[in-house]
Amino acid sequence: MASPATTQTVRPLDTLRFDTSGPPQITGVVADHLRMLGASGDHPGQEAPPDRIRLTGGGFAPAHAVAAWAGPASGLVDEATVQAATGIMAVHGRRDGSPRGLAADYAATATAVLTVQGLLAGLIGQARGGAATQVATRADRAGLLTVSQYLAAAGADEGEAAELAAGGPPFRSAEGVLFELETLDPGAWAAFWRALEAPADAMRAGWRPFQFRYATACAPFPGALHEITRATPMTGIRRAAALSGAEVCVLRTLGERALEDDGRAPWELRLLGPEAGRPGTAARHGDGHRPSAARPLAGLTVLEAGRRIQAPLAAHLLGLLGADVIRIEPPGGDPLRGMPPACSGISARWLALNRGKRAVEIDIKADADRRTLREMAAEADVFLHNWAPGKAAELGLDHDDLAAVNPALVYAYTSGWADRLDDAPMGTDFMVQARTAVGEAVRPQDEAPAPSLMTLLDVLGGLHGTEAVLAGLLLRERTGHGVRVDSSLLGAADTLTAPALRRATRGENPRRPAGFRRPLPTADGWIAPTDAAAPAAAAYDLRELPTADALRQLREHGLTATAVTTELADLHHDQRFTGSISRDAHGAPAVPDPWSFT
Repeated sequence: MASPATTQTVRPLDTLRFDTSGPPQITGVVADHLRMLGASGDHPGQEAPPDRIRLTGGGFAPAHAVAAWAGPASGLVDEATVQAATGIMAVHGRRDGSPRGLAADYAATATAVLTVQGLLAGLIGQARGGAATQVATRADRAGLLTVSQYLAAAGADEGEAAELAAGGPPFRSAEGVLFELETLDPGAWAAFWRALEAPADAMRAGWRPFQFRYATACAPFPGALHEITRATPMTGIRRAAALSGAEVCVLRTLGERALEDDGRAPWELRLLGPEAGRPGTAARHGDGHRPSAARPLAGLTVLEAGRRIQAPLAAHLLGLLGADVIRIEPPGGDPLRGMPPACSGISARWLALNRGKRAVEIDIKADADRRTLREMAAEADVFLHNWAPGKAAELGLDHDDLAAVNPALVYAYTSGWADRLDDAPMGTDFMVQARTAVGEAVRPQDEAPAPSLMTLLDVLGGLHGTEAVLAGLLLRERTGHGVRVDSSLLGAADTLTAPALRRATRGENPRRPAGFRRPLPTADGWIAPTDAAAPAAAAYDLRELPTADALRQLREHGLTATAVTTELADLHHDQRFTGSISRDAHGAPAVPDPWSFT
């Protein structure tokens, strides 16, 4: 079909309408995001069959999506059971030494963002000459995607480089103030603890678990480090941070965050060019490959200059949708390729985010290499990066610079804060969790607030980055203009905490009740009842029963529960995911694509 174009489209889904039904934890987020992208419609706010989302209008054939908790006969029927089975509870619970459920609806939120991605990708495929599609998403597959790095490490050829044991931040001051500490520099780490007169052996022993906590989701520090902060007033802690170059961030409450929440969308889209807002004439790119149902981005090229998780994951998902992803790496290659544990000599975690990409080594500090990068951008459809704030402009590689050589480019920046908070600390996962009250949202009210050491926002931020790029590509198709898209960890936090912030705004307790999503121990493991069955299931003492017998007993009393995955390596043989998890060419575990297109 010809590309549907309107002269006034400023959001990619303007003039489209949606209707939704299905699990409200999923479809409520879908409806919110479709509205923010310009569509109008109603969301019933409660589960109603059949499970479906439909987008109509705008000159497109209807686009359909189905979002469910899991496949049939898996026994995974809500957020709690999906978290339990996919390993989310195991990873989140590493800090505590036993599985813990996230009190926020993390799997449902990820599923919703993936569903919107699928709808946007289908519309892009239509605009590029493909047929209308239906996309199916499932929370169990979304859950596997969120733990894919940890799963890859569990299936590597070698063991972890750091100990997997209970422990970690946040720290507590003498006044009882909870705070996060962040630095990427071992010298700053040492200087911070020297300023607090911490024992030298504890300071040295603490760096490795602190450094690897992003990879392991735990940080078994020497107890002396926690003791020294508990004996130090917050003024002394801030002074040590200022002297050392490390940063501290006090954990905010959901009530505090609700007061400052500006209600903005988790991403921003801006048309590029002097005539933005008028019908454009920018050339469509593509290498001649036509989009197919399963690969709606076939023929499009993505340049990715990303490090760690957020931008690489966003580009990885674009690749799964059919785009040719070219990864820009420094001379000598990405140093994270060597991060242990490895499969066939390559970091298992790196493979989880970067398999299937082509790599080109570019020295962005060299004039000649920057010219090469601009030449590559001139032939690309997307340029995606997560450099430090201001770095792109300093290098002459900001959106205006690249739009000059490619007016049709979708320029995407995935950041920590999106310049939305004046007092923002370093824009890393755990600092953003602390500043935005995620530490309260993910813990029930009988547990002290604590940011999860699972990289919740890096992953959800990567999903938002993909969503933003797809929105930009669709907006380009509808206007003919290049687009600047910005997403952030802050936007991901806003999406995840939105239900809690709404409760706070209404004057309700924003936190979940005591014991919420806390697994029940059995003789040989743990089980997780559904959220609805949890109060009744807690009345049974299952500690002397094997897990299978405990599940049978609850089932006989009309209560639904599932076994908690405690060893991620066991997911390969888990009957709830039969055939889902494969091995890539390097032997690293690979989770299934999060969408199914028909």
